[in-house]
Amino acid sequence: MGTVTAPVTIDPYVCGRTVPSADRTRLPSVLGGDLADVGNAPQLLALAAVNEIRADADGRAPEPALFTEAARLFASATLDGESPGEYARRVSHATGLTAAAVAQAVRDLVAEVGELAETTAAELPDTRFGEGFATRWVPRGKMFAAVMASNHPVPNVSWVQALFHGYSVLVKPGSRDPFTARRLLAALLAAGLDPVKAAYLPCSHRVGDFLLREADRGIIYGGDRAVAQWQDRESVAVRGPGRTKALLDQDLDDAVVDHLALSASFDGGTRCTNLSAVLTTRPVAEVADRLAERLGRLPSLPATADAATLLVVDRVRAEQIREQVAGLRARLTDHSARFDPADPVTELDDGSFLLRPVVLSADRADHPAVGTELPFPFVIVAPWTEADGVAPLRGSLVLNVFTDREGLVDEAVREPSVRKVTRGAVLPWTAVPGIPHDDNYTQFLLEPKGLVAQR
Repeated sequence: MGTVTAPVTIDPYVCGRTVPSADRTRLPSVLGGDLADVGNAPQLLALAAVNEIRADADGRAPEPALFTEAARLFASATLDGESPGEYARRVSHATGLTAAAVAQAVRDLVAEVGELAETTAAELPDTRFGEGFATRWVPRGKMFAAVMASNHPVPNVSWVQALFHGYSVLVKPGSRDPFTARRLLAALLAAGLDPVKAAYLPCSHRVGDFLLREADRGIIYGGDRAVAQWQDRESVAVRGPGRTKALLDQDLDDAVVDHLALSASFDGGTRCTNLSAVLTTRPVAEVADRLAERLGRLPSLPATADAATLLVVDRVRAEQIREQVAGLRARLTDHSARFDPADPVTELDDGSFLLRPVVLSADRADHPAVGTELPFPFVIVAPWTEADGVAPLRGSLVLNVFTDREGLVDEAVREPSVRKVTRGAVLPWTAVPGIPHDDNYTQFLLEPKGLVAQR
């Protein structure tokens, strides 16, 4: 993908104007050096943005065609002096995502923004009840706050969807990916979005928490610690670690091994829907060995290489992850070392650090390490028996089942902490408009109001 030349200057943007900030952070590249000089919004600026957004918020949705045009511009136009190629390079060098993963993310974002009308129709019930009787779905408020993470660009569609339904938005971009939200907003403005509908606010976690408290509705992405305080707040949609699991209750053939490996490694293992645990009725060592062997074939390439599939990080994150992996290896059985002699955290010639797959196994389904999620292909295999029931499968964003036990499938679907169930060789992120990712997001944003007219 080439190199990024000079660092770009990024500042908060509020209702049509850029607001330079004296509180600045240098955003490092995984290759060394800096990618951006980021101005952070202090609390006073965030308060001013909240007041200004609230004063102009009217709850009226822009025309749907605006979003179709914005998606086109996001993918193909030079926006605020940034070409599509420059955007892709910046995201790759900031997050460590491969060039292929960023290109796929752009395609996915364009598709999801283009499908917003279809998604809305699929997630809302029929509102026709005869002449004079109707239901209107309207925003549950007027101001929306989004606190984004940096693991992947696609979740930014969540705040675009709020705009689609009429909210005015305040966006805290991910600390390692301020580029996606910035470019999306630039595309929306170029497509005709009223500038008073949006504020872009790079800021601290504390200021991000302030935005969520002030907004009528909001969404937060992050790890367990970042999302914990919002779990029981009805106005905030929480998107924490996915802890996607598979239940393997059938013989393991090459096609299933390939499926599990792809589920774990796609996009470098950075998605919240990437597989992180396999519970199985088959011999645990055999399942773990075959998965480790398959994942061990993935090449050690820099993120810029066309054939690259694995995430790279900078030196600081590499040391943090190396320490985490060492601690888990000490408590569990390591299966990757037999098939992949390379260090799980491998320094490359370009100065970045590659995160290679790790497969470990536990001796029981309720081992506390089962469900551990790390930002690269990391899987724990553990035994499962019918006596274990659904308990070890809880807390899964997606549960991929290979079983003929219909009663267990039904129980998993009914389990509140399992958000989606897939059967057979279906990748965890497979969906069409109307299939919930984690609850019905459209109905989180909108509420029904009765409209009865004289007949």
